Amino acid sequence: MRRHLNTLYVTTENSWLRKDGENIVIRVDKEERGRVPVHLLSSVVCFGTIGVSPALLGHLASSGVCLVFLNRNGRFLARVEGPVSGNVLLRRAQYRVADDEEVSSEFIQSVVAGKLTNQRTVVMRSLRDYADEMSAETEAELRRCASRLRNGARRCLKRENPDELRGLEGEGGRAYFGVFGSLIRNPDSAFEFRGRSRRPPTDPVNCLLSFLYAMLVNDCRSALESVGLDPAVGFLHRDRPGRPSMALDLMEEFRPILADRTALSLVNRRQVGDGDFKSSVGGAVALSDDARKTVIAAYQERKRTEVVHPFLKEKTTFGLAPFLQANLMARWLRGDLDGYPPFLWR
Repeated sequence: MRRHLNTLYVTTENSWLRKDGENIVIRVDKEERGRVPVHLLSSVVCFGTIGVSPALLGHLASSGVCLVFLNRNGRFLARVEGPVSGNVLLRRAQYRVADDEEVSSEFIQSVVAGKLTNQRTVVMRSLRDYADEMSAETEAELRRCASRLRNGARRCLKRENPDELRGLEGEGGRAYFGVFGSLIRNPDSAFEFRGRSRRPPTDPVNCLLSFLYAMLVNDCRSALESVGLDPAVGFLHRDRPGRPSMALDLMEEFRPILADRTALSLVNRRQVGDGDFKSSVGGAVALSDDARKTVIAAYQERKRTEVVHPFLKEKTTFGLAPFLQANLMARWLRGDLDGYPPFLWR
């Protein structure tokens, strides 16, 4: 079983990272703020203007620790990594499936059904926890949404056309985000949710979701590369220059579990407030520096949550689940499994 390694997130502007033996040393204004052994890490993620010494760049690459640069709002800028693992035969199998609509549709069926099922679980968990506090109208609306998501997942298994499956995913997303505001129990008007807005996020809830999705896609990309798959060639998401389509495929079943639930917990437990968000002249909303650290800590805590893998029947954590799913994907591509089993949260 893969060991759960950590991700080092560096959020303080103008930090300088350097190598000291087998450690990463973080310095701010020429003062040491911390040090972390490299062998405990799977990746280093830098937000904003962060400097890294050449010696540390080389050491991270040779140690298999990827270095990712994001802007302050979590948008991807660059990634530095050492030699790619895996073998060419696995990637060739991935490329063949990507060009075979019939075979790739089997994978898309599983991913979309898994995503809709996990979205339904988020809705049902909210009903379980807060039904007593809801109006009869809100409760009925949530139950209708849960029913639509369940039926959508079942319909996926009867569809073979990829575009029809993408359509079912879209229908499910509209139903899910149509009631997402009712899952928010914080009465602060700043957290009113009117629908999904992405580029840029225009309210605090969408800002949280986009930031969490950015971290999640980085974890999924690392998971795919760890088994030798190409994160750029997907089946559900079409190829597009610069887009990690397979990483986006893998993250779909984890969006509700790792990102959406984390965002809801942060808002409902009032770990973030209106003052933790800043609006720009163009209407984009971004996290403050302190709030970014709060969100990262909550995401890391969520990843440490223990769960039994639904297919492997082994105890693991949410943080390791993308790596296990990447392995299952590789086994399916090699022909060791009849189908790709999605990660279903109960």
